[in-house]
Amino acid sequence: MQTADIQRRWLDFFGDRGHTVVPSASLVSDDPSLLFTVAGMVPFVPYLTGVVPAPYPRATSVQKCIRTNDIEEVGKTPRHGTFFQMNGNFSFGDYFKEGAISYAWELLTSSQSDGGLGFAEKDLWVTVYEDDDEAIRLWKSIAGLPDERIQRLGMDTNYWSTGQPGPAGPCSEIFFDRGPAYGIDGGPATDDDRYVEIWNLVFMQYLRGEGTGKNDFEILGELPQQNIDTGMGMERVAFLTQGVENMYEIDQVRPVLDAAAAMSGRRYGADHGDDVRMRVIADHVRSSLMLMTDGVTPGNEGRGYILRRLLRRSIRAMRLLGVDAPSFEVLFAASRDAMSAAYPEITEHYDRVSRLALGEEEAFLRTLTAGTSILDLAVAETQQQGSATLAGDTAFQLHDTFGFPIDLTLEMAEEAGLSVDREAFDRLMAEQRSRAKADAKSKKGQLADLSVYGAFRAAGETRFLGYEQLETESSVLGIIVGGTSVDVAQEGEIAEIILAETTLYAESGGQESDEGSIVGTGFDLEVLDVQRPVAGLFSHTVQVRRGEVRVGALARTQVDPVWRRSAAQAHSATHVIHAALRQTLGDEAHQSGSYNKAGYMRLDFSWNQALSAATRSELEEISNIAVRDNLPVETRVMGLDEAKSLGAMALFGEKYGDRVRVVDIGGPWSRELCAGTHVGSSAEIGMISLVSESSVGSANRRVEALVGLEAFREFAAERALVQQLSANLKTPRDQLVGRIADLGAQLKAAEKRLAQLESSRLSEKVPALVATAAPQGAVTVVAQSLGALGSADDLRQLATSVRERLSAQAAVVVLAAEVAGKAAVIVATTPAAREAGAKAGALARVASGVLGGGGGGKDDLAQGGGTDAAAIPAALEAVLAELRG
Repeated sequence: MQTADIQRRWLDFFGDRGHTVVPSASLVSDDPSLLFTVAGMVPFVPYLTGVVPAPYPRATSVQKCIRTNDIEEVGKTPRHGTFFQMNGNFSFGDYFKEGAISYAWELLTSSQSDGGLGFAEKDLWVTVYEDDDEAIRLWKSIAGLPDERIQRLGMDTNYWSTGQPGPAGPCSEIFFDRGPAYGIDGGPATDDDRYVEIWNLVFMQYLRGEGTGKNDFEILGELPQQNIDTGMGMERVAFLTQGVENMYEIDQVRPVLDAAAAMSGRRYGADHGDDVRMRVIADHVRSSLMLMTDGVTPGNEGRGYILRRLLRRSIRAMRLLGVDAPSFEVLFAASRDAMSAAYPEITEHYDRVSRLALGEEEAFLRTLTAGTSILDLAVAETQQQGSATLAGDTAFQLHDTFGFPIDLTLEMAEEAGLSVDREAFDRLMAEQRSRAKADAKSKKGQLADLSVYGAFRAAGETRFLGYEQLETESSVLGIIVGGTSVDVAQEGEIAEIILAETTLYAESGGQESDEGSIVGTGFDLEVLDVQRPVAGLFSHTVQVRRGEVRVGALARTQVDPVWRRSAAQAHSATHVIHAALRQTLGDEAHQSGSYNKAGYMRLDFSWNQALSAATRSELEEISNIAVRDNLPVETRVMGLDEAKSLGAMALFGEKYGDRVRVVDIGGPWSRELCAGTHVGSSAEIGMISLVSESSVGSANRRVEALVGLEAFREFAAERALVQQLSANLKTPRDQLVGRIADLGAQLKAAEKRLAQLESSRLSEKVPALVATAAPQGAVTVVAQSLGALGSADDLRQLATSVRERLSAQAAVVVLAAEVAGKAAVIVATTPAAREAGAKAGALARVASGVLGGGGGGKDDLAQGGGTDAAAIPAALEAVLAELRG
């Protein structure tokens, strides 16, 4: 049974039984505490917790998920994957335990010819929470399971909660027994891979209190509404029904594994280590494909970092299989072909995804080349010092700074006959993880408990009237201070205000929230921020400037008209520049992110090379022509499918409902789904000044522009600068470029003459330095302090010139000087001196130790220094003593 068929059977089964079929949400989670959608229930959390009223009594979905907690286990077990699909059915105060158990058993055990999954009843076990006698009774009566295939387990495995005060409840898990060939008898309680968990039924019926861990919290009582949240693992069911050994061999994953095997010339199943690497590649390439299809781009933080890590682990695994050449073109095409039957949007976005993947691969292969050079130097220095162990901090720097995988460091060090101080490396990695966790925890701690908004949201949605007007009368529905609902906020306090209506725009779609105020009898509130903490609810963060505000008070929202006008100009300019980019570069230049506020906008777009000056000029001109032509700006509200049929662009990272707002500028020239505020016609945007274009990733660029009055001010400042230069240089404006170029050429010529004079002056010192040569042990030595010099390069030039004069001898040249207030030392040796045992790098380290710094280099030429210039004579004497020894 193909995986896409399992998906179809699931949705048909529950759809036929009154469940609303909900499409998979994006892998990019709306929950600010999550990087990704990590479980099938995540999009339904507001309904399950009661924060937002559920729009349907029961629902079903096949949700795309990403989890990276167990990334190191990928490929090693039959069931760990970063990307997976969770089939879920949900009840919001509708059916409960009996319905959930009945549906699960029917779908699992019905024959495939009847639309079921065809599992044999004898192979299925269940676990229940140890005190849940009701669930045991239902499993016996509905499924006819005998006592020996129902196991009671504790809270650590069979009790669900979010980890925080809120909804909780027992759960029941369904397992498939793979048979004695896969492990020991004893059922799921043995925690053996023989028993594969395929379905988890959560009975959400209690309210839990404070506590940590999985079983040290108090149950406060029953929830007002009992909910069902279930999840069936698609990949696990697929590998069991397809008769393969693990999730990496199912129809949606195996083609990538086979492609990796073919490219490497190694056979899957012949070597355990190679098998793990092939499974890692298959999993990570599929996960990366799905993430990039949902708009994630490689980067150095957050979601982008996770994606980059998956891509680089894939490249590393291919290298360990013996493939050094680029491989993503083949691997990603194999994954596209395997996944597009279930997710047709993959094909639609594949050109963009492929460019991202190939660009990241090319960049990382260059990184590997650079990292290899750095590692080679570190290996040489380690061997020179007589050590057999590469320092852990070196391995960590390679990993952390250059993205050089530790496995590759271990492999290359072993080839050079060295081990790696893995204990030190692991300690540094642990410290880094601890810092990251502490940072994440501190950020998560700043997020309000969303349950505080539940009662307000239950009263209805906030009506946003700001498209048509800047002021409106409303009433205060709620006040939140410090995450707690209160009745009053007093002068000087910062609070969140919930209103029935508002004209103040909440931050979304890349547009900052409005500036403005909320006023009423006896109070004046300055609006600091406006957000939508839960769907449909506006929260205004305010500072009480005067008086006190109470729940139930009448209030008037007032948007700052200057701010709104400038913000609307900037948002409309974002649409104009996006359309101009696509007109200039083609449809592949697709927006991947944006930010705009009054007078300023930036737009990120998919493109893998810098824009030329001519292209930037063309982009700016097209944008300002659109402003000049006074194109009509029209907004319409329609169904999502109708909007897409008209060609309206949906942007990555945005979540759209069934009804959407379409913004046209010049008709179809710019047609996007957008909830932001906009001008009435393009002429109202005013001037657009493109101020920068830069890279924000291997296949993403960013343009920034000033808009309206801010653009005029930028041009006015540049005009004043040109006028000042023209006056100071006594040159007409139209001749300034030539005049400045002439001055630059004159300056360069003068610098060249000065360098020649300085070189001549230094050359004059060489004979006198050569004359100081004196024997020290087995070599002849020049060891001199030269006072103050302009640069270390001058010191190096002198040392190499003196060494050249003494090249026929076993000579060592040690010159020191004060450069920019610090001590610098250069050591140069002739071939005969090196044969006698004099090594420049070692001698430079001796001198640098006295000077309070560090140094080193090759045997023929090395450099060092320190902060104590007064210690130069002592440093030279230390070198002489070393040579005499």
